[in-house]
Amino acid sequence: MELCIFLMAALVLLAAALVFLYMKSNRMWNSVERMVEAARDGIFVETAFDEGRLSRLESKMYQYLVSGQTSRRRMEEEREKIKALVSDISHQTKTPIANMMLYTQLLEENGSLDGNAQSIAFQIEEQVNKLNFLIQSLVKLSRLESGMLEVRPEKNKIRKLIAGLDYAAAAEQKGISLSVGEVPELTAFFDLKWTLEALSNIVDNAIKYTPAGGSVAISVKEYEMFARIDIEDTGIGMEEEETAKIFARFYRSPAVSGESGVGIGLYLVREILGREGGYVKVASRPGKGSVFSVFLGRI
Repeated sequence: MELCIFLMAALVLLAAALVFLYMKSNRMWNSVERMVEAARDGIFVETAFDEGRLSRLESKMYQYLVSGQTSRRRMEEEREKIKALVSDISHQTKTPIANMMLYTQLLEENGSLDGNAQSIAFQIEEQVNKLNFLIQSLVKLSRLESGMLEVRPEKNKIRKLIAGLDYAAAAEQKGISLSVGEVPELTAFFDLKWTLEALSNIVDNAIKYTPAGGSVAISVKEYEMFARIDIEDTGIGMEEEETAKIFARFYRSPAVSGESGVGIGLYLVREILGREGGYVKVASRPGKGSVFSVFLGRI
């Protein structure tokens, strides 16, 4: 009889201990869950929890989230500094470059300059244009990467995108045939301004690296899930192993080292398309040309 009473008492104590441990564990996990949710929602603050009453696990989680919150604040501060720096660069360089371009044009129009001076004036103008292009490219890249400019895809017509590509004069000036195939009446989800920027960079490269007498062809293909835009040229082409490098920031192929450029255009192409759910791929052969294919989602 006494043994039965003892066993019953032991079972009661065991049950009570299990209930206590369950309640303590449940309280701990609820506390951790509230911490994670607060951190996710961006409302986690150090004063929201009393570390003295937290378990060892809760304390470690608390310290981890505090550290993450501090890192996030630092990143936001650095981001704001970058924004201010980019704005300052853009503002401070705009007037000097515009003035240099104006002065070189005035020198070129001055009929009293001899041939040598006229040649120097043309060279100055060319270098100023390169400097302006470099600064504008870097500013554009910085704004995109820092979040100052956002890619906002929405339903747009492909025909409107293709119609914005104005490179007929540039192709004609270089003696290149530029053709645009029939564009089907279809829509896709993309940011019109930034996607036009991406396509323009590809077409500009195609014209730049295609010799006189060559051709650049733009075509559109419709698929159920996406729209595909091909820019095909008969330019210098590249080796297969190099196709994986050309989208890297500041990459410049040794084959085009003599051409103007800073190695940002194709990097921007990949960044822009990636931010709106699209992508780009390239197929190329040395001396045979390249085909850049841009894919834009339709759903």
